Amino acid sequence: QVQLVESGGGLVQPGGSLRLSCPASGNIGGINYTRWYRQAPGKQREWVATIHSGGSTNYADSVKGRFTISRDNTPNTVFLQMNSLKPEDTAVYYCNVTKWGADYWGQGTQVSVPS
Repeated sequence: QVQLVESGGGLVQPGGSLRLSCPASGNIGGINYTRWYRQAPGKQREWVATIHSGGSTNYADSVKGRFTISRDNTPNTVFLQMNSLKPEDTAVYYCNVTKWGADYWGQGTQVSVPS
């Protein structure tokens, strides 16, 4: 089992910044990729960014240049730095790992950017 607990969301004005955190605990050995997803009201969950254990990263086009995913291996935390936030970034943000074919998700953290 892997436990993920997101935090750092909140209400921020357009153009502002937030930093989300996702510490992982439990049986975390062998996890190669950690991902951030988001789900806006009435929409499907969408992928935002991925970081590999070696440090390589990938981003959705909608956040490229504004969001940065990073990790701190002590204590096994992945971050999502979000700059230049827009109203369309409003969503619940989730972190995700896959281990031995099983998907693990946190409970999500709400990010709200009013228009």
